[in-house]
Amino acid sequence: MRDHLERHQVWLYLAAIITGLGLGLMRPEISATLEGGLWPLLGVLLYATFTQVPLGRLALALQDWRFATALVAGNFLLLPLMVGTLVALLPLAPAVRLGVLLVLLVPCTDWFITFTHLGKGDAGRAIAATPLLLVLQLVTLPFYLWLFLDLQWLGVAIAAPLLGAFVGLILVPLVAAGLTQRLVRRRATARRLVEGLGWLPVPLLAMVLLVVAATQIAGMQGLSGVVLQVLPLFIGYLALTALLGWGLGRGLGLRPAAARTLTFSFATRNSFVMLPIALALPEGWQAAVVVVVCQSLVELFGMLVFLRWVPGRLIPDR
Repeated sequence: MRDHLERHQVWLYLAAIITGLGLGLMRPEISATLEGGLWPLLGVLLYATFTQVPLGRLALALQDWRFATALVAGNFLLLPLMVGTLVALLPLAPAVRLGVLLVLLVPCTDWFITFTHLGKGDAGRAIAATPLLLVLQLVTLPFYLWLFLDLQWLGVAIAAPLLGAFVGLILVPLVAAGLTQRLVRRRATARRLVEGLGWLPVPLLAMVLLVVAATQIAGMQGLSGVVLQVLPLFIGYLALTALLGWGLGRGLGLRPAAARTLTFSFATRNSFVMLPIALALPEGWQAAVVVVVCQSLVELFGMLVFLRWVPGRLIPDR
């Protein structure tokens, strides 16, 4: 049942966004009520997600040095340089540029595992890699924002509300998830709790997308041009990640399942973890929220293509 839910999650998210847009347009007075529950909802979502990341298995990701080298080099060197170059060359507004950087610089740590499994990758390697990906992105994201953003815009973007969102909605759930995982080793009730929390990320993310669509639609009027501007960028990004996964897999002599895992890691981004940061940006930066939500939808529909194309044509079994 859980596998069925995760396999069809893209349609659930799309339905949630359409419902939220309808609510926001027809019942704008409901936005204030929904907005009050958004931050607690995000906190629970991130806590439930982080409990599924094996935080204590960081060393396992480094045992296969060829796979670990490709994973780290691709996610934290090659892709950031590629994204930074594209952002520098394209005439993007500061809010759009920040949104693109936030969402494309951080690799996914949740549905990356699901799509790896469904796309005939190595789910064991994906699970072992998630804590490494999570730790490195928390360390490298501030550096890359500083590197790729003009200092004047960085000062506007990195304000007190953003730092508060980072601490309250990312670090606190992460620490709470780590403590929960420690309890799992001692108590059966904690183990059942973590297993139950594994059902929550998909429906909770659908609820978050519904609330975001309903509460942000008023501020997004006139931002359809932003979607048209970033849509080709995100589609092109997916194509480049497929080529990068294939190339690094061949260059390092990885088995097909490991190369597919690389490809799904490069293609999936941590959009919903960056969503609270985008929502905490100062007034006038709503375009960043549009960019993050747009990327997540492009990625999800892209994964429907990847699930057939990557194992069937791009990286088939030898």
